[in-house]
Order: sequence, then C-alpha cells, then structure tokens
Amino acid sequence: MLLFRLLIVTAALCAAQDKAAILALDKQWSDAIVKSDTATLGKLLADDLVYAHATGIIDTKKSYIAKIKERRQVYKSFEQHNPQVNIYKDSALTFSHVRVTGTNQAGVFDDKIMLIHFWVKINNAWRLAGHQTTKIDKIP
Repeated sequence: MLLFRLLIVTAALCAAQDKAAILALDKQWSDAIVKSDTATLGKLLADDLVYAHATGIIDTKKSYIAKIKERRQVYKSFEQHNPQVNIYKDSALTFSHVRVTGTNQAGVFDDKIMLIHFWVKINNAWRLAGHQTTKIDKIP
C-alpha cells in the first residue's frame, strides 16, 4: 500500500514538474520571438515544426526562423493570458489567449488570438512541434 501511494505521489510530482517546464518553455519561446532570438528558437523548435499563423500562412522551422532573422516578422510585444497545460506522457498541449503586436509583410499588427502549442519530448528534451493561432475579438 505504501509503495502504491509513493507511486501516485511521484507521478503527480512528475506531472507538475512537466507542466512547469512546459510553461517555462512557452515563456522562453515568447521572449525569443520578441527579442528576435533565432538561436533560442532553433533550440526550441522541432525540426518538423508546423507553424500555422492566424492568417492561414504555414511555416516550417526553417522558413519561420528566416522570417525572424530577416525581420520580415517582428514582434513588439506578446502578452499571454491564463495559459493552460495538459501533459500526455511525451507530449503536451498548451492553450492561452494572447495579445501580440508587431510588423510583418502586411504591415503593423495588433492582434488578439487564441494560441495552441503542441510540445513533444524528443531525446529527453521538449520541442515545439505545432503552433496554431486563431484571431478573436477580445481576450476573455
């Protein structure tokens, strides 16, 4: 019985640690996009990343980092609200509402979006494998 309780406590602690790690990685990602830190993005993004913008444009890891590096996508601010994390063994899903500002090839943007990130554990390291945003009228 004691062993069973220890296993439950250990599993709960691991899940809490994974949730904290994913939230920290989401923060590293948002800091990196605002700072145009392509080196950090290179480490965080999975090689087979699918990056779906609210505009319908789809980027790969290579094309997204190139946009940041070439200043075709510049983020001025990124305000995340009430992030939620669900862990599924070696994958995690985050959901939040965001206000993001900056410039891109279409001009200046000041968007309110729903953001979903899909993180996967590859060789014992979490990597962002999926990004999807949808424009919304207001942040709840």
